[in-house]
Amino acid sequence: MKDWFAGDVAARYDTSTAGMPVEPVVDFLEPLAGGGALELAIGTGRIAVPLAERGVRVAGIDLSPDMVAELRKKTDAIPVEIGDMSTTRVEGAFSLVYIVFNSINNVPSQDGQVAVFANAAAHLEPGGCFVVEVGVPNTQRLEVFDLSDTHVGVDELDFDTQRLVSHHFSLVDGEWRRASVPFRSVSPAELDLMARLAGMKLRERWADWERSPFTAESTKHVSVWEKK
Repeated sequence: MKDWFAGDVAARYDTSTAGMPVEPVVDFLEPLAGGGALELAIGTGRIAVPLAERGVRVAGIDLSPDMVAELRKKTDAIPVEIGDMSTTRVEGAFSLVYIVFNSINNVPSQDGQVAVFANAAAHLEPGGCFVVEVGVPNTQRLEVFDLSDTHVGVDELDFDTQRLVSHHFSLVDGEWRRASVPFRSVSPAELDLMARLAGMKLRERWADWERSPFTAESTKHVSVWEKK
């Protein structure tokens, strides 16, 4: 897979995500992480670092060396393997594997997403949990998901192939820059089937990290699958 987070994207990542929640995410994950936690697409450690600061043994996998270099500016205590999260392994077993902020969609094929679930299950202890935060598939071919003075985000979806392209127009140093990143849109039901194929079953599903009920109006979900 192509590294879409190299260079300037990695350098600006923490600044561009500064307004995103951290504490509710860590509060949700910590009780599941008594046997250690593995983050897929660990990136700059936005979630992993505060989780580790609570005493959790955390490891990670990420495709982007530049994103991990940003993590290394914060800590050397979290082991990270550079590679594709659908196939890359780390040593040991964990009670929690998790992937946040739509990163499952960065895997652009169904086979690849199925492999991510299998890889997560392979790292889990029996009874361990795989947690995924991801948006609900778009209902429109074009959908504006963010609109501000410094950023405009537009999703473009091909319903036939489930190919989703997120177009980001960002104001950086007085100039507008465009980045278009390909994803694969996937429904909660399809994810449940991937989990079943990997020997896991759905334990709970929420609309957000605060455990709001998941409904037909929800724009994302936080799902927890348990390894049998």
